[in-house]
Amino acid sequence: MSAVVSPIREPLVRGHKTYHQITEDICAPTERAPGFAWVVAFTVAVSFLALYVFAVAWTIWFGIGTWDLNRTIGWGWDITNFVWWIGIGHAGTLISAILLLFRQKWRTGVNRAAEAMTIFAVMCAGQFPLIHMGRLWLGFFVFPYPNTRGPLWVNFNSPLLWDVFAISTYFTVSVLFWYTGLVPDLATLRDRSKGLRRKLYDMFSFSWTGAAKHWQRWEYLSLVLAGLATPLVLSVHTIVSFDFATSVVPGWHTTIFPPYFVAGAVFSGFAMVQSLMIIARKVLNLKEYITLEHIESMNKVILVTGTVVGVAYLTELYIAWYSGYIYEQFAFYNRVFGPYYWSYIGMMSCNVLVPQIFWVKKWRRNVFLTFLLSIFINIGMWFERFVIIATTLARDFLPSSWSYYSPTWVEIALFTGSLGLFFTLFLLFTRLAPVVAIAEIKHILKSAGDQYTGPDAQHGHDAH
Repeated sequence: MSAVVSPIREPLVRGHKTYHQITEDICAPTERAPGFAWVVAFTVAVSFLALYVFAVAWTIWFGIGTWDLNRTIGWGWDITNFVWWIGIGHAGTLISAILLLFRQKWRTGVNRAAEAMTIFAVMCAGQFPLIHMGRLWLGFFVFPYPNTRGPLWVNFNSPLLWDVFAISTYFTVSVLFWYTGLVPDLATLRDRSKGLRRKLYDMFSFSWTGAAKHWQRWEYLSLVLAGLATPLVLSVHTIVSFDFATSVVPGWHTTIFPPYFVAGAVFSGFAMVQSLMIIARKVLNLKEYITLEHIESMNKVILVTGTVVGVAYLTELYIAWYSGYIYEQFAFYNRVFGPYYWSYIGMMSCNVLVPQIFWVKKWRRNVFLTFLLSIFINIGMWFERFVIIATTLARDFLPSSWSYYSPTWVEIALFTGSLGLFFTLFLLFTRLAPVVAIAEIKHILKSAGDQYTGPDAQHGHDAH
């Protein structure tokens, strides 16, 4: 009887790269002149960023009366966008921290860009609650500063305050984790630079020399930050869900919200990572480092989390029916058959039906199809947040106060402008730092050898 031979795992770096070739390929986008595609994308992004600045200035000058909010619907596109951006920010920490702790080597091709995406998405999200205050300069009231003004103090019972603590903590740990991983690669760019550029990279790399003690401390710090970031992945969107779940509003007051929000956040975050990495893979010529193996692995996560979200949708409908509570039943009847039925159809189609395509391996590995579906998924996740907020608030306990909400041009400009802010920051990131982690890719080459990289992978000796 012949022995069963296990199949060789697909390489995570293609092309039988040497260390020197890896450095040249990944550093090239930061050292050469920007290409035409990058210039066009950056011009479009900055244009939308200018629109965002104008919309914010307009809102602050005239007040949030410029939005189509009213007594019934106090939250509209602003909080919808806030929850949507926070959700997108989840995938970076998940890819970096949790997959690092579980020693998943396929993370190395996408973790750097995913971490940057997290930071930029949280920056976009954090601005919407501040703008929604109306008086932006009073934002310091949400922080627990020493009480020097008598009885005034923040309301620690409010989940809106918990948001401040959770998101600021998540942002801080994410920045530290992202920057820690960047340090060795910034030193690599420093060694290839001259003049002022070299001095700046030396300063931001903390004069990294690659000594054994540096690597040892770098690995310890990465593990500590990964351990801190992992529970934050679960806590942040759980706390965001408390904004709704701790209310007494039918359709919101439910214990399924925390796990449902977390699964949805990971779902939308991975979809955005797919969109960004497929573009970066093409424009920055990184196909040998962001391979079909990476795309397929992320599509598997999208399939699992999308299925979890679909089960949560069906569970909500079942519990509303089974409870016998007429207000809860009406809330979900209104979502499906009410005036916002189109958003519910969009949500169910994009979030439940679309991911099921990834059961087929050939389609999981189809780059164009993956890119197209990742866009649909994020559209669907935006619809989900809109369905939760707008349809629930539009028809409350009093039929006399029912109304229909639609956004004004200011709200639309704020949302599209926030996309401009996000992509402006991400495009600048691709010009200033390696999109793929050079040091971690080389570590994979050294430790995994032929299994991951092919027979010629060990031939290079150029550490920088």
